[in-house]
Amino acid sequence: MTSARAATAAELVDWDAWAVDAPGGHVYQSQAWANHRARSGWRPRHLVTDDGGRVLALERRWPLIGGGSAYIPRGPAPAGVDGAALAARQVAAADALADDGIDVVAADPEVPASDAAFGHAIRTAGFAPIDELQPSRHRISLPLTDGVDEMLAFGHIAKSTRQRVRAAESSGLVVLRHDGRIGSEGPGDGFAMPPADADAAALDRFYDLLLATGERRRFTFGPRAGFVAWWQAALAAGHLIYLEVREPAPTEALLAGLVLYRHGGRLSTVHSGDRAETRQAHPGALHLARWRAIQLAIRESCTEMDLGGADVAGARREPLEGEPMWGLYQHKRSFGGQWLELTGAHERITRPTRYAAGRVATRVARLVRR
Repeated sequence: MTSARAATAAELVDWDAWAVDAPGGHVYQSQAWANHRARSGWRPRHLVTDDGGRVLALERRWPLIGGGSAYIPRGPAPAGVDGAALAARQVAAADALADDGIDVVAADPEVPASDAAFGHAIRTAGFAPIDELQPSRHRISLPLTDGVDEMLAFGHIAKSTRQRVRAAESSGLVVLRHDGRIGSEGPGDGFAMPPADADAAALDRFYDLLLATGERRRFTFGPRAGFVAWWQAALAAGHLIYLEVREPAPTEALLAGLVLYRHGGRLSTVHSGDRAETRQAHPGALHLARWRAIQLAIRESCTEMDLGGADVAGARREPLEGEPMWGLYQHKRSFGGQWLELTGAHERITRPTRYAAGRVATRVARLVRR
């Protein structure tokens, strides 16, 4: 039976190599994410399973009554193990947290729904499905294996999308690559280097772009300070890339932006946005950004370009024509992406009575703080 214990100081030193960079790793299992959430009142718990797995859990204690809840964000990472072994890691981490007084544990590792062994094992251990803790459950995946190069990948893109990409290139649109891992060789063909010390201002502008995009797509976002602070921390750790699309000089107007995570042998789309009022003049701005992301993933020898999700609360499935997410879904599919069903979020409640009391105590404490 797999068990879990607290990580040692030595194991924390190379934590990201195991939990983020390894196959299947995720940025939300990183030290940067742990530190960011700690500033918001969460307590990071770094656990190591006896088969070498690394599991970051974030816990909050209930006010006054003791006990608490925990969340394993996008983890455990399935680094090098099959579904049954990954499930054992998740159960071991939940057991260790329960032994320390945690009443409910939620987890949402990105495991394909086709992995029956994982689903069966966690449900047998008492985990039950819940709605997602992240915006999407499933993702649109573009595999980059079997010798896929840039020419082949571009050929798999829908004709109309290829035309928009080429038109954007011909019009001189500039893609600035904000990335802490740019080496002496420069940003690479098709990318431009942003001015020195421009990252913070660029990410702040992107937040404004996201707000406008969210209003059109009926999404909401948290406070600016939290989002921008996290993006900056992830960028500094080498986990985040921001692609900023601008008009050529002299205007250099911002047209679109794309935030990517670098983890687990893939690049993952996190946020995208564009200026609706510029679409007629530059209909391919966001298409160009996505193509540049695919090029970068190929150049970094990634096995997958994760194009992000297109499902929403109440509709955890492929969007249907006429629904708000249909256009985004079709846009991502046009790059050759395939719909990938994931297992989704689950939770295990160890102490139901204290869990219910804890939720009430938390709501009361929030009302008192107001």
